[in-house]
Amino acid sequence: MDLDLITTRDGSHTLEVPSLKERYHSIHGAIQESKHVFIEMGLCHFSSGPISILEVGFGTGLNAFLTFLETTDQEILINYHALEPFPLPFSWTTKLNYLQLLKAGKFQEIFNLMHQTPWNQAIQITPQYKFQKSLHQVQDTNYKTEFELIYYDAFAPHAQAEMWNEIIFIKMFTALKSGGILVTYCAKGDVRRTMQKVGFRVQKLPGPPGKREMLRGIKP
Repeated sequence: MDLDLITTRDGSHTLEVPSLKERYHSIHGAIQESKHVFIEMGLCHFSSGPISILEVGFGTGLNAFLTFLETTDQEILINYHALEPFPLPFSWTTKLNYLQLLKAGKFQEIFNLMHQTPWNQAIQITPQYKFQKSLHQVQDTNYKTEFELIYYDAFAPHAQAEMWNEIIFIKMFTALKSGGILVTYCAKGDVRRTMQKVGFRVQKLPGPPGKREMLRGIKP
């Protein structure tokens, strides 16, 4: 895979795919974007567990690791299922500086385990955190009322238009339990309207640094 290592404005790394002209995280700050969109506007919406989470786009593993850090001291039970049909080589993930900046070096083994654990096999990373990653594309999934929370972190519509259509969002709506939420960094009008069309109650929320808005969809 052709990749470039990029340092974003908060000092944290992201990876760029030159052929797509797309990065895994915001150039304005990888860690601060993930914390804002997925942790603060997603995970922190729930005051207690257990919480089943579906991540569309495991990528660098940053969202999964931040979720672990956020919940490990709270003893909230997490069942984390990540989809990633195009996994990053481990040689690239070892270059990322997230643990250094998060002062989480003692959890290096857990971060590595998230990337090296066998695919399509659930493992108990800690007593509170169950983790599974799948090579399946989201188009091939058929989840039904299984998740409280979806981190929708696919590449942007200009790079992967097929990830933002009505068929996909019907699948996401069906995958959520009643009262469940989907959060995404994308705030494009056509994405918001598609989410509304399939049944989501959509909120426009303040975006992370460098982005005015983001979206949160709630399943009634």
